[in-house]
Amino acid sequence: MPYTVEDGNRLNNFAVEPQVYTSEPPTQAQKVKYLVLAGLGLALIGGLLAVAVSVSAIS
Repeated sequence: MPYTVEDGNRLNNFAVEPQVYTSEPPTQAQKVKYLVLAGLGLALIGGLLAVAVSVSAIS
């Protein structure tokens, strides 16, 4: 592990930095996958809200 010696002979450890890279834009297939997952997520939330409203209306 890399370290430096500061004033008074104190050691200071530094974390190893990861390699930096630029991300690539999503492909068309990934965009479609994101839209499908978003639709499924919205359907799940809508279904949960519908169940919550129907259960609270019964009481």
